Amino acid sequence: MNHNGANNELPSNYEELKKSANRTSNWRERFDAVEELGQWKHSQTIDILKRIMTSDAVYKVQKAAYTKLKEFGEEVQLPAQKKGDLIKGTTKALVRIKKSLPKDHTFEQFKEKLQKMRTDVYDAYEGEKGAEFEQWLENTWAAL
Repeated sequence: MNHNGANNELPSNYEELKKSANRTSNWRERFDAVEELGQWKHSQTIDILKRIMTSDAVYKVQKAAYTKLKEFGEEVQLPAQKKGDLIKGTTKALVRIKKSLPKDHTFEQFKEKLQKMRTDVYDAYEGEKGAEFEQWLENTWAAL
């Protein structure tokens, strides 16, 4: 495979990669799609990478897209890391989930329900917080 960005065609699995790049419940899959799309310099792959760079909920994924675009020689600015909710309405969603559980529910039950009901939120914060995710979620849950 040619790694200097000279592939001016689309990869044979382009449609699949495009789906992966849009998978809101799996940041690792989006990250991998960015890595692979970044080996094919084409207007369509550039469009996807630009969209991910500006709008992905996980900063690591945004940064990866930015790096690939830079390698292609695109004039791009890395967006600033978002403050507040990574996904619009996260706090409301967390409150709703907490309220839907019995009063004496455990953190584990809350975590499980969040993962089921809002995979996108769970996944985005897990990707963003990394090793601090558990602690962050527990503190947030306790504070709601």
